[in-house]
Amino acid sequence: MLEKEVINFERTVIVGIVTQQQNEEKLAEYLDELEFLTFTAGGEVIKRFSQKLERPNPKTFLGTGKMDEISIFIKEKNISTVIFDDELSPSQQKNISKILDCKVLDRTNLILDIFAQRAETSYARTQVELAQCQYLLPRLSGMWTHLERQKGGIGLRGPGETEIETDRRIVRDRIALLKEKIKTIDKQMSVQRGNRGAMVRVALVGYTNVGKSTLMNVISKSEVFVENKLFATLDTTVRKVVIKNLPFLLSDTVGFIRKLPTQLIESFKSTLDEVREADLLLHVVDISHPDFEEHIASVNQILQDIKSQDKPTIMVFNKIDAYKNEVIEEDDLITERTTKHYTLNEWKATWMSNVGAKNALFISATNKENFEEFREKVYELVRSIHITRFPYNKFLYPDYKDAVEKENE
Repeated sequence: MLEKEVINFERTVIVGIVTQQQNEEKLAEYLDELEFLTFTAGGEVIKRFSQKLERPNPKTFLGTGKMDEISIFIKEKNISTVIFDDELSPSQQKNISKILDCKVLDRTNLILDIFAQRAETSYARTQVELAQCQYLLPRLSGMWTHLERQKGGIGLRGPGETEIETDRRIVRDRIALLKEKIKTIDKQMSVQRGNRGAMVRVALVGYTNVGKSTLMNVISKSEVFVENKLFATLDTTVRKVVIKNLPFLLSDTVGFIRKLPTQLIESFKSTLDEVREADLLLHVVDISHPDFEEHIASVNQILQDIKSQDKPTIMVFNKIDAYKNEVIEEDDLITERTTKHYTLNEWKATWMSNVGAKNALFISATNKENFEEFREKVYELVRSIHITRFPYNKFLYPDYKDAVEKENE
């Protein structure tokens, strides 16, 4: 008889601040995302704490009153972890840990932990370890409090700082080693990419958990791992896809996220070489998510960082089956109409109609809704790139409609 697997979720609280740059509505969105990240990492959010501050307290991030409130709640409810929505400085993390006497993480640390769980290949594990080492280096001093020099006295002039310095050197050496390892793997991967010849390359890009892997499975009829959690895909997957008789390469890349830690972007820049070397980008968007416009902006920013913003792009608005707009009752004269009340047709008439003729597609990857239109658009664009590269192949690959007619004959 199979035993039931019992998953023990860590009891956590999450903390954020309202500032001039981040109002209450924005904070609520970020905390929703942080809660999903916590769930993905194996935690259960018991409560959210927030405070209005002009700027974070340089010592403890929050004010003393709020810290006391959190401290009392932690003791009463037996909380094991506190997660902050913003990156904490090494001194803030050390001070907060002393006050709260429990595990203190920030958004960066949490994302790194999820990445460490998800890394399958040697390459992904190396990239995650490098990012973790770079994050850990300035925070080492807080881990050696048991060896710190105290107020003097016999036997208390121990080698505390020496221990820290030894550890710093070990971490620095490890960082150098990992960078060399990544360079070697990069060379191997660039050779692999070179061996793929002059086939047209298409890359799926987008925010995390928008359905890129599901779309990959449907187009390429393959079995890429899919899960309704953040960062389910960490390793780039490349598949050969044939639409009608036209072959091309399709790659599924790591999803992006707001407030992505800089050391992670640095570590994963090499993974994004698939995006850099792609001929066509399919920018997948989860239209059912209330903040999808902000997700698009975050992805565009990262594409700009890796100098890939000018590539031919199709905007693929996925999950139309899950899209629900808010409705204002007829007798409601107070509620102001916002984008949350737009129907899909109204969205299509907004800025989405300006991304180019038929460059905005509305599909559902799970239900294969509007999938024929999607295949036609991808076929036509891949065909135009292919014909530019091999003009003599023009007659091999007819227009999509002609290819369909030939198939039906």
